Amino acid sequence: MTMIAKDPGTRIEFEFDWAAAYPDGQAVFASEWSVAPEEAEGVTAAAVAHGLTRTTVTLAGGVAGRVYRVTNRVTLSDGQVDERSATVRVEER
Repeated sequence: MTMIAKDPGTRIEFEFDWAAAYPDGQAVFASEWSVAPEEAEGVTAAAVAHGLTRTTVTLAGGVAGRVYRVTNRVTLSDGQVDERSATVRVEER
């Protein structure tokens, strides 16, 4: 699992590249992002986007000293559903 360090006051962009996992030409049809735990002033998915093989989220906020799990769930053009997660550690920088 990927680890990301982030300052509470920054907005950072993070992406997953799904092409390597699905080399047969499947495309990302739909993408959803979630953050756990959900809490006041916690990390949020401020903006999301996806292309044929990549999904992107802009992460904002967070409470210093806390750790969050960011999950991307995709539906592929052939109907398969998959998800990946990353850990976000928030620290003052």
